[in-house]
Amino acid sequence: MSDRETIASSTIAVQRADWVGLAPEMAAMVAPPVIVSATPVGRPIDPWRKAQLARSRGNMPVARHRRPAR
Repeated sequence: MSDRETIASSTIAVQRADWVGLAPEMAAMVAPPVIVSATPVGRPIDPWRKAQLARSRGNMPVARHRRPAR
C-alpha cells in the first residue's frame, strides 16, 4: 500500500468530561460523558501554488459579461 493511501483524511478527538451535580457514588456506577468531534485534515498550501492561484484569479472576470448597448 502506498503512503498516500494510509494517510487519514480526518482527525477524531475524544474528550472525557466529568459529571457535574452527581453524587460520587452514582458517578462511579455510570460512564462519564464523552464528547467526540471529527474535523477534516487540512494540508498547508505550498507558497508557490498559492501565488499561482492568485495570479490565475486575476484572469477571471468578476462580474457577468455585459453585451454592448445596441
